[in-house]
Amino acid sequence: MRTVKRTLATPALAAVEAAHREQRRRFPGPPEGRQPVHTVYVPADRLTEHTVRDLGVEALRLFRAHDAAAACDVAPGLADAVRAKVEAKLRAEPVEDLRVDFEDGYGTRPDAEEDAHVLSAAGAVVRMREAGTLPRRWGLRIKSFADGAWDRGVRTLDGFLTEIVARAGQLPPGFVVTFPKVMMREYLDAFAEILADLEMGLSLPPRTLRFEIQVEAPQTVLFLLQGAPECDGRVAAAHFGVFDYTAACGLAPHEQRLDHPACDFARHVMQVAFAGTGVELSDGSSNIAPVTDADVPAVWRAHAAHVRHSLSHGFYQGWDMHPSHLVSRFTTAYAFHLAGFDAYAERVRAWRERQATDTGVMDEPATVKTLAAHLRRAAAALPG
Repeated sequence: MRTVKRTLATPALAAVEAAHREQRRRFPGPPEGRQPVHTVYVPADRLTEHTVRDLGVEALRLFRAHDAAAACDVAPGLADAVRAKVEAKLRAEPVEDLRVDFEDGYGTRPDAEEDAHVLSAAGAVVRMREAGTLPRRWGLRIKSFADGAWDRGVRTLDGFLTEIVARAGQLPPGFVVTFPKVMMREYLDAFAEILADLEMGLSLPPRTLRFEIQVEAPQTVLFLLQGAPECDGRVAAAHFGVFDYTAACGLAPHEQRLDHPACDFARHVMQVAFAGTGVELSDGSSNIAPVTDADVPAVWRAHAAHVRHSLSHGFYQGWDMHPSHLVSRFTTAYAFHLAGFDAYAERVRAWRERQATDTGVMDEPATVKTLAAHLRRAAAALPG
C-alpha cells in the first residue's frame, strides 16, 4: 500500500496545541481530595470552642434514642452496617465542615457588637485547633456585597483572619470564605483582589485564601450560563442557597423546598458551568428541625428525602443546621454509598478483565469512569 505524505498545516496545529493547553488549564478535572458530605452553619455569636463537641454529643443522644435507619428508610440488609458507621462517625468526627455565619444566620448588628463577635469567634477557632477539634474544613460567611454591606463584610473577614493568625501564629489549613448573594459577576473579581490584598497584609502564601460562591439569586444562574468565573483560581466551591433562590423566583412559601423543580434547574446550571473545573458543588439546607424529641423521626424522614434528592442529582454535600441533621445526613449518605459498592466494584473489575458481570452488562468506558469515581467518593466518605 502506497503511503501518501502531505505537508501539515503547522499554524493550525500550533493553534490546536494552544487550545489544548488552555483546555487543560480551565478544565483540570474533578475536585481533588476528600469533599465534606456537609457544611454545618453556626451563628457567630453562638460559636464556642465546645460547639463541635456539643453538636456531636447531642446528635449521638438523638441517634441512640431513635431508630435513624428506619426513619431514613435504609434497606434492611444495610441497616446494621449503616448504624455502626454513623455511631462511629458521631463519636470521632461529627462535623466535617464548619462555617461561622456572619450573614443571614447572624443578622445585622452594631459595628462594635459584630467586632466583638469576630474576636470571640476567632478565639474559639484557635482553641478548637489547639484541642484538635477544629474540623478539617472551616471558615466563615461574610455579609453580602449585594446588600450594600461590603465594608462590613471585608472588615469582619480582615478582623477574623488577623486575630487567628496573631493568636495561632499561622492560618490553620482548610480555611474557606463563603461569599453570599452574588448578583453581579463584578463582585467576584473584586473579592478575589481583596483576598490577594489580605494575603499580602498577613504574609500568607499566594492563593491561600479561596472562596465559595453562594448561588442563591437568579442573576447568578444567568451569568453562570455564560461560563464559570475563574477569579484568579480562588473559587473553591459553589453552594446552592435554596430559600433565597426560591423566594427570588417568586415561589409561594409552602413551595420553598430543596426538591422544587426550580431548584433542580439551578443545580443543573451549576453542574454544567463548573464541570471539569475542579470546583466542588454543594446543595443547600432543609428548614425543618425538631421542637421536641418526639418530632425527631419525622424530621429525619423529611431530611433524608432531601438528602437523597441531592445525591441523586450528583450533589454529594449539603448544609446542616441542627444536631438532628447530622444523624439523618450521615445515615442517608452512608446508605447511598454502601448500596451499590460491591456491585460497582465488580463491574469495574470485570471491565478491566474484559469479562461480563453476572448481570450481563458490558459497560462503556465513560460508565466505568463514573463507577470508579463513585467508588473513590464512597471510600472517602465512609468511616472505617
